[in-house]
Amino acid sequence: MKKPETPERIARANRQRLAAHDATEAMAKVEKDAVAVRQNMERLRALRLQKEAEEPAQAIAKAPAKRKKRFSKT
Repeated sequence: MKKPETPERIARANRQRLAAHDATEAMAKVEKDAVAVRQNMERLRALRLQKEAEEPAQAIAKAPAKRKKRFSKT
């Protein structure tokens, strides 16, 4: 036997429907943001690896100059 539809029950059902809809939208936004973060991390990782690959070649080309010894005045 179905209970009669009262204004309170209708309002409660409507709130539950809206909450479910908002939750679905929120989860979609969270997933979209997570994808964006992963793409940015991948881009930054590629830039870092490229920079690290270029650094040894630059280090060989620019060998540090030897410092002259300083004598103390004692």
